Amino acid sequence: MRTSRFGRRGAAALVMGGVLLLTAACNDDKGGSGGGSGGSGGDNAASAPADAGGASAAPKTSAAVLNVEPKDGAQDVAPTGLQVSVSNGKLTTVEVTDKDGKPVEGAITPDGTGWKPAAGLAVGTAYKVNAQAKDADGLVAASTTSFTTLTPEKKVSTNDNISDGATYGVGMIVSVNFTKDVKNKDAVLKGITIDAGGTEVKGHWFGDRRVDFRPADYWKPNTKVVIKYRLKNVEVSPGVYGDVDKDEPFTIGRSRIATADAKSHQMTVDQGGKVTTVPVTLGADATPSWGGTMVIMSKEKVTRMNSQTVGLGGEYDIQDVPHAMRLTTSGTFVHGNYWSSPFGKTNASHGCVSMADEKGGSDSSVAGKFFNDSIVGDVVKIVNTKEKTVAPSNGLGGWNVAWANW
Repeated sequence: MRTSRFGRRGAAALVMGGVLLLTAACNDDKGGSGGGSGGSGGDNAASAPADAGGASAAPKTSAAVLNVEPKDGAQDVAPTGLQVSVSNGKLTTVEVTDKDGKPVEGAITPDGTGWKPAAGLAVGTAYKVNAQAKDADGLVAASTTSFTTLTPEKKVSTNDNISDGATYGVGMIVSVNFTKDVKNKDAVLKGITIDAGGTEVKGHWFGDRRVDFRPADYWKPNTKVVIKYRLKNVEVSPGVYGDVDKDEPFTIGRSRIATADAKSHQMTVDQGGKVTTVPVTLGADATPSWGGTMVIMSKEKVTRMNSQTVGLGGEYDIQDVPHAMRLTTSGTFVHGNYWSSPFGKTNASHGCVSMADEKGGSDSSVAGKFFNDSIVGDVVKIVNTKEKTVAPSNGLGGWNVAWANW
């Protein structure tokens, strides 16, 4: 019990001492009344600046006025809502960090009056802003604030046609699809960049849910490519945000370009400068093949082809078409054919390019060899057909759009 009373008396004495010391330090009375306390007060008063009347001068205040948006304590802030500015002065320091102390990149404007982050902030994250500025006299103004960005209630899923680490042909087009309409298309394009070792790659929108990417000309063989998604903090449409931040690498393989001629019923295949020719059949006069440049989208060793799925009624239903390589979403394929033999003679298909094969598919057949030597992204061009050029959105037909219009 004596210890407790001593503790209380000690605390009281410290408080009393604090009061006396504070009173002495602020007291302008030179006489003092408290020994050491009075002496401290005298020294502090003597060192303080004084006006002609002997009173202490008020400290000067910087004329610089800092403005940080959002305001201190703000919640549900948009990822693009941060900006710092100053009037009657210039910014000297702006430090923005998240809750883990990770800094946010940004730069003060050349005139020194503003600052913005280099990219959108992360959603659902707390941030602290420490800003300083100086006025014309060098006096400093400072501000420290904090805020929290919103947590999206709605997100859009993003999907593309690329597999991590895969190898594709020189005609490969990266096609990105969204599950909801995209309104802020420029913001999305900034959030998807493609690093191809210096090769320029641009995006082209087909409607509100699809954007395709390609270079001006076919890819150079052996190019290393990385798709960089930074969409999690991008508002793709009002109140709707992206769902992905990741890097997706792939490689461009050797060059292989096939040209099917509807007039000669032959297809030339140029692989790295080595050219071979194989007999084919293309679309008949009533159902001609699309013209233009197409790209192999996928490969199936065996698939079913039903005319009803492409709007041709009940003309055919082949359960086991061998060595099928899709060229368009509307149903154009390069494939093997074991049920007829018009190759090199006439055009007899419903729009596809077909070659000789055997039932069940033979690797040693013309179609089998072509299939095994082909990869997704290889180019297939159709010339001298009576049909118009394939639409650029039909499969990966974007090569039919001039670069100036891409």
